[in-house]
Amino acid sequence: MLSVGQLNRNHAKRPTLTCQYVKHFASEVNPSGGGIIHRVRLFDEEENQGNNAGQLDDDLLQYYQFLADKGDVQAQVGLGQLNYQGGRGIEQNHQRAFEYFTQAAETGDATAQAFLGKMYAEGNEWVKQDNNTAFKYFNKAADQHNPIGQSGLGMLYLHGRGIEKDLTKAFQLFQAAADQGWVDGQLQLGTMYYSGLGVRRDYKMAVKYFNLASQSGHILGFYNLAQMHATGTGVMRSCHTATELFKNVAERGTWSMMLMNAHSAYKMGDIQSALMQYTFAAELGYEVAQSNVAFILDQGESSMFGLNETYQRALLHWQRAAAQGYTNARVKLGDYHYYGYGTSVDYETAALHYRLAFEQQHSAQAMFNLGYMHERGLGMKKDIHLAKRFYDMAAETSPDAYIPVMFALAKLGVFFAMEYAQENSDFWRHVPTMFESYFGEFWDMYIITALIGINIMLGVYVLARRNFI
Repeated sequence: MLSVGQLNRNHAKRPTLTCQYVKHFASEVNPSGGGIIHRVRLFDEEENQGNNAGQLDDDLLQYYQFLADKGDVQAQVGLGQLNYQGGRGIEQNHQRAFEYFTQAAETGDATAQAFLGKMYAEGNEWVKQDNNTAFKYFNKAADQHNPIGQSGLGMLYLHGRGIEKDLTKAFQLFQAAADQGWVDGQLQLGTMYYSGLGVRRDYKMAVKYFNLASQSGHILGFYNLAQMHATGTGVMRSCHTATELFKNVAERGTWSMMLMNAHSAYKMGDIQSALMQYTFAAELGYEVAQSNVAFILDQGESSMFGLNETYQRALLHWQRAAAQGYTNARVKLGDYHYYGYGTSVDYETAALHYRLAFEQQHSAQAMFNLGYMHERGLGMKKDIHLAKRFYDMAAETSPDAYIPVMFALAKLGVFFAMEYAQENSDFWRHVPTMFESYFGEFWDMYIITALIGINIMLGVYVLARRNFI
């Protein structure tokens, strides 16, 4: 079975056929999207352990529940939305969502009233579908200019559910919701412009609103926009763009649940199960899965392969993830070629990947690495001034780079001083060779570390003297 990723890579040879294949996968996705599926990159999770990968902390959840039970309306609405949509470690629970929304709606909260309207309009195992009740709650919310209520009321007028069909009224309500940035209003406006319902048909306006809806992550926004790019309706025909959009839809199918299952297995310590599930998803073209397979292999957490094969497989998956635009994967590719992991040492190729990460994604790590390679003349011309420029850019781009850059600039300062001394003294010309014979290739780092340590000790001593005086 060909993956969406493989189809995308081969689309240049068979553009029309590729569009058809990816469109077929995308058409299998439930437009409602179901619960929210969190796609956690293990590398990012490791780098930013404080964010808990989008999961809601148990203590924080209990605190919100305590507030909701005490009558805090914001907590009731927030918990209602979490239970209604699912996500952040909470499974969908329409019964609890209905209870929280009902409590908040009784106080007149417009958002709670709007979500109650949605639940009555849709119907589920806990709430019987009722257009009249849905209209009541949507109307209450819309009267308070709530965009969710306006959009829901617009849907009732659009389809004539429980009330007389009124396309003009529906259009006005969708426009009001869209003007407030509500995604459903944007999507429905795009549909009305596309079909000429209640308004003059305008494909360019349809593209505009479908694009806005897709920016908010709406599946139908992506799908409709993909259709228009595939057929050249309102835009220049582009199979490449259509394929990217259809791929975005296809990756939201129910099969993407394996990403959450794999992450759960990984967090529970079942590395082999996580690796197998991520590998399967990686073959389907999921960039997150590709980068996670590479991460697990890179960290040596799996004993499934020998060391050299492990790095080779990790390199392959870093390449796949980098090809889909993941910055850290691109930097990792540079690291693998720099150190010779799974491949031969190749400074020029390493520099190429670092430069791509710098130019395309403004990676601070790539900037720092380019500075170091310019400083030492590895894979590119030695240029101390250009090295300093890259170090400075890295510090400006990311606060986390400040301390490494400080070390690097201190080292460059020593180099500048030594170059000046070497130009004026025969003795200093032999100092680098002498130090390298005693301390090895990285003698300069040892000296800089020692100098910075001395500066810190002097600073502490001065502060202590001031406090004593």
